[in-house]
Amino acid sequence: MNEEYFITIEEFGLRLARLRENKGVSARQMSLEIGLNKNYINSIESGRNYPNMAHFFEICQYLNISPQLFFQLGRNFPMEQTEFIQALRDLSPQKIHLLYLLACDMQEE
Repeated sequence: MNEEYFITIEEFGLRLARLRENKGVSARQMSLEIGLNKNYINSIESGRNYPNMAHFFEICQYLNISPQLFFQLGRNFPMEQTEFIQALRDLSPQKIHLLYLLACDMQEE
């Protein structure tokens, strides 16, 4: 198996901290807003804990990112991009196609 798919507990915690800070919330606030113990996010960020799968999906939903995007360590999207990606999920296929054509047109400029 290719090692590029593995992430250390330290990298996981740092990634979570960076994404949380981009959202502008404290670890305590995020923990409480997800409905978990006030120290839960801090324990993950400090490398003392990994979230279970259900909590990981709740964390991604809270951050408005996909689990796949969470693991793209080299990518650190500003909130506008993550909110845009979230908004795309609610659009019709026709509107998504129009946005795609617009983006292609903008790349050609």
